[in-house]
Amino acid sequence: MLYFTRWKALAIILTALVVCLFAVPNFFPEAKVKSWPAWAQRRLVLGLDLQGGSYLLLEVDSNYVRKEKLDQVRDDVRRALREAKIGYTGLTARNDAVEVRISRDTDLQAALSKLRELSQPLGGLLGSSGQRSLEVNDAGGGLIRLTVPQAAITERIRQTIEQSIQIVERRVNQLGTVEPVIQRQGTDRILVQVPGLQDPTRLKELLGKTAKMEFRMVDESVSPDAAARGSVPPEDELVPEVSGQKLVLRKQVLVSGGDLSDAQPGFDQRSGEPVVNFKFNSAGARKFAQATTENVGQRFAIVLDNQVISAPVIREPIIGGQGQISGSFTVQSANDLAILLRAGALPAPLTVIEERTVGPGLGQDSIEKGELAAYVGSIMVIVFMLVTYRLFGVFANVAVVVNVAMIFGVLSLLNATLTLPGIAGIVLTVGIAVDSNVLIYERIREEIRGGRNAISAIDAGFKRALATILDSNITTFIAAAVLFLIGTGPVRGFAVTLGVGIVTTVFTAFTLTRLIVAWWVRWKRPQSVPI
Repeated sequence: MLYFTRWKALAIILTALVVCLFAVPNFFPEAKVKSWPAWAQRRLVLGLDLQGGSYLLLEVDSNYVRKEKLDQVRDDVRRALREAKIGYTGLTARNDAVEVRISRDTDLQAALSKLRELSQPLGGLLGSSGQRSLEVNDAGGGLIRLTVPQAAITERIRQTIEQSIQIVERRVNQLGTVEPVIQRQGTDRILVQVPGLQDPTRLKELLGKTAKMEFRMVDESVSPDAAARGSVPPEDELVPEVSGQKLVLRKQVLVSGGDLSDAQPGFDQRSGEPVVNFKFNSAGARKFAQATTENVGQRFAIVLDNQVISAPVIREPIIGGQGQISGSFTVQSANDLAILLRAGALPAPLTVIEERTVGPGLGQDSIEKGELAAYVGSIMVIVFMLVTYRLFGVFANVAVVVNVAMIFGVLSLLNATLTLPGIAGIVLTVGIAVDSNVLIYERIREEIRGGRNAISAIDAGFKRALATILDSNITTFIAAAVLFLIGTGPVRGFAVTLGVGIVTTVFTAFTLTRLIVAWWVRWKRPQSVPI
């Protein structure tokens, strides 16, 4: 147990050294580290509570999700009955149901059978929960009622949250911020933490816009004034412009924002004004080319979140799949619009229901108090080990210092975010690391009292303490894993540092400490153990 081959000893030293070296970039200014090779630029990222930043809690508009679900059901009913060539009247959506009246009684059963095909079991990949997405019932008098149960609405909100998290993450990442925290909270909320961002105004503007873009034709045959008085054809609607005026637009969407493949801010070559240059994917380019070819000389509107931001005249067919959006942009607003279009549209509006800003001064105060706690705790542990175990206490303290350096190295390698609870996890790990050495040393004492000689007692102490140390550390690691899986925010930061610390503790206790003791035994050939 105390014998190490030269290659094994070299492997232990190199492993500890390499992992510790990954912590080095944290002690240099960020500007200097950026000039280093890419593999050497990994470093710890300070969390919101340590460097300050913005905290937003967003809520999905559940009423919008409910309305969208009903509109989808209504469209599905219309499509299904038309495909089956079944006549109907009075297709409406009200409360949590869609109602349709079948024109002929002879078609009622066929309509019920066709519409029941729209109902799907809920439960996804894990299997059916016994509930369905629609309840289709004969309400009498040829009326069919399709009710959307609450479970289906809840499932749609869950899907909306998951999709919104991905889009919010893309939008925040394109702001150039470092390691934002974006995660689900509850059933209909999203938590956004952006360390280092002191002014959340721009962030709120980006996240508060749905960014649903549509390209639609302007109906020049109907004046906005007449439409405002209620004379709007069923295929048209009145939509406000950015300037405050209104335009009558066709409801038909020629091309949607989902067909965009790229959007970049730029400047108009003629006027020098900020613009947004966009590019369609192959399907969008084809649809846009067809629409502009068929409507040369007419106006088409670019609608963002139900507001017209530009309504140019089609001078000639646009067949290259590229275009330009102009209209009183500033450089920042053009850049923000490009970010929104690249990230994609949110499936539902998000509302900011809680907002906090942590100043850098408060973050620095947290760092100083965290450092003080770490220093005091570590010094007390070091002194205790020196007083209690003397020379072997020195060996343990060397292993603890290497252990802490390895923790920072692993966290830097993972580009992990260090929070105040994370610092607490590191301090706790110092105690756990020393605890492993205490178990080994106390076992050595027992072996000496049992009559063994020095070398035999040391060897037996390491051997017989192994099972106990593994049991205690494995159970603690399981607790850290559970905290990481079900915890959020700071709790996960604590779990990460604790879990990493347990792994490095087992490594240092059973390789590094044992290697140091083995070297001392080979050098001294002791007749007694100074413990």
